[in-house]
Amino acid sequence: MPRIAIETRIFSMGIKSLLPGRLGFGTAPLGNMFRAIPDDEARATVEAAWDQGIRYFDTAPFYGAGLAESRLGEVLSAKPRDSYVLSTKVGRVILDEHETATPDFGEKGGLFEHGNPNKIVHEWTAEATERSLEDSLKRLGTDRLDIVWVHDIAQDFHGDLWLSKFEEARTGAFRVLSRLRDEGVIKAWGLGVNRTEPIELTLALDEPRPDGFLLAGRYTLLDHDHALGRLLPMAQEQGVDMVVGGPYSSGILAGGTHFEYQQAPPEIIERVGKLKALTDQHGVSIKAAALQFSLAHPAAAAVIPGATRPSRIAEDTAALAERIPAAFWTDLRAAGLVSPAAPLPDHA
Repeated sequence: MPRIAIETRIFSMGIKSLLPGRLGFGTAPLGNMFRAIPDDEARATVEAAWDQGIRYFDTAPFYGAGLAESRLGEVLSAKPRDSYVLSTKVGRVILDEHETATPDFGEKGGLFEHGNPNKIVHEWTAEATERSLEDSLKRLGTDRLDIVWVHDIAQDFHGDLWLSKFEEARTGAFRVLSRLRDEGVIKAWGLGVNRTEPIELTLALDEPRPDGFLLAGRYTLLDHDHALGRLLPMAQEQGVDMVVGGPYSSGILAGGTHFEYQQAPPEIIERVGKLKALTDQHGVSIKAAALQFSLAHPAAAAVIPGATRPSRIAEDTAALAERIPAAFWTDLRAAGLVSPAAPLPDHA
């Protein structure tokens, strides 16, 4: 690795040092994901997160075509700006005109069908990145962002074209965000994706260098083998932190019916049943097992479950604090429900 890249890693602030706690709040559901959420319910959920002491909030223009950012900003703009950490994403520009055709969201078709009707442009160029940031600041009602993630340059949205989108981001968004970080406009940047390969490719580059990444759905009780095989060793070697998104695997680990943003298939339902039987046997909640498993890896800086009801926030904070006996993790490993390579809480 070139000397300049090493020096950048040494002097980069990193993600973990920026975050005020290990539990954050992911706002994708506030974009009317899966269902239309009343404004007062969305507002109450963000206020509940604040009241529970959560001070890291993650959002994106993509979530409901700006709806999640606006709803989050309505609450946070009334809070002291220095008292919380805020991240959003680039890669989608929200236009004033309304969409007349069915949007193409790859594997995530229909995800935000109840969101704002605005047209979304998928673009990772320098110009689009700068416009996206300006628009996000307006929707969020703030004058600055702490962390910016490059959003969804992966196979789940672009199929075989994902490498061309990655190259667009490498020569556009990556360079803009590196400059803004070096100028002190933002504190950190990285990728926010649902697949490991784009992050692996980024970590293999000499320049530019990310500070961390947001990996959604790929380090959960239901899906972690692939990340453990290559990505996480690379991240540890380079001292790059991970924020875990989607710790409940789109809701199936929290009593819902979705996995990978779709109705869960029979084999996943069966696996969740085995996990639930084991948590019931040891008297622990499956949400606690899911959150604490995701945070047990040394590269994990925080976990950011989403919610649309205030009561869910209290469940999340209780799950993080819940005492899980070591025997549960021993039995989980013995049952073959986690990878032998996965670090476990309070476990060798």
